[in-house]
Amino acid sequence: MKIGMGQNSWILGVRGVVAILFGLYALFAPWRALPTLILVFGVCVLVEGILSIVAAVRVHDHSERSLPIALEGIVCIVVGLLALLSPDAAALAWLYLVSGFVVVSGILHMAGAIQLRKHFAGEWILILNGALTTLFGIVMILLPLAGLLVLTSLLGAYSVFFGVLLLAVALKLRARWRTQAAARPA
Repeated sequence: MKIGMGQNSWILGVRGVVAILFGLYALFAPWRALPTLILVFGVCVLVEGILSIVAAVRVHDHSERSLPIALEGIVCIVVGLLALLSPDAAALAWLYLVSGFVVVSGILHMAGAIQLRKHFAGEWILILNGALTTLFGIVMILLPLAGLLVLTSLLGAYSVFFGVLLLAVALKLRARWRTQAAARPA
């Protein structure tokens, strides 16, 4: 494994915490007005995008491939800004916005995980995370009339699950990096 991914595992951990916090908000406050949820979503995705760009720059500084991370960061920033600038958007438009973001994010996670596998054998958690993310987005596109409260609950549960997976990957990367750093001669 390259140095950049291990040293920057904290960014992945922070993204996991942000996803968990958003998920808990969506699960425990489904009666909140849709504009509030859209604003919270916009802030969370914007923060995730900024953290992804920071991670991409830091990984790139170590001469590692950072394109999937940078692309995800750009997508997150664009989606976050759209949600913040149009909080009164129609519920169906928000549903498709979220669904499209989830599909693209899942595909980019799988691409990033494939790159990570070249340096870290057996890293299937992030690939599973990307596949489940993509599947979740497709289900939301196919069932738009299932109800926004159901969507809110699904989005909340998914965000908690997604965040836990990101934290697991971050901890695994950090432990692996520390083991390799300790084994290197001084």
